[in-house]
Amino acid sequence: MTTNMREEIQEYIENFKKKKPAEAQEKMQNAIDELEASDQGKGLKTGEKAPNFNLPNATGETVELYEQLKQGPVVLTFYRGNWCPYCNMELRAYQQVIGEIHGQNAELIAISPQTPDQSMSIQEKHDLEYIVLSDENNEVANQFNLVYQLPEYLVDIYKSSGLNVDKYNGEDTWRLPVSATYIIGTDGTIAYDYTKSDYRDRVEPSTVVEELKKIN
Repeated sequence: MTTNMREEIQEYIENFKKKKPAEAQEKMQNAIDELEASDQGKGLKTGEKAPNFNLPNATGETVELYEQLKQGPVVLTFYRGNWCPYCNMELRAYQQVIGEIHGQNAELIAISPQTPDQSMSIQEKHDLEYIVLSDENNEVANQFNLVYQLPEYLVDIYKSSGLNVDKYNGEDTWRLPVSATYIIGTDGTIAYDYTKSDYRDRVEPSTVVEELKKIN
């Protein structure tokens, strides 16, 4: 049975508000607002050319975007990491529609700045039947103009909550990609984009499937 991801996220947010101290919630919202007002993480847009890349998958094999595009369109989604509950909900939701994506002769690629070991962990955790890649140091996310710097006060909140993002990513810059999903046509052109500064705001995977059908 396919669940509604956005409803699941909203339910999580409501529970989060009941448990998290108000001061921490305010700081987290401030970080989102500051990012929205900045020039960081705006992302490439529909009609632009997607940069080619080579990244390792969970088993260390290299995947090249433009080689994959020779087989059909690619749904490309950037997520923050295993530690992010919203990312986990999104990845599970994509697994529920992966048959429909493959049915459109397309492939799904999920990218995070985590190490390959962490990518393996999340792929096994959710039994993901799609490609999960490691973009260490956010090199590819930077090419897609998705990277932003976490403010120090937010880093402090994460650390106090036991979220050691630096250990997941194998480096300590505390830079992350904004949540973003693209549909890339076989010619490398971005046919659809959904990029949000608010990491809680994700496009429903069923919507991505409908958009994918439009370009096929």
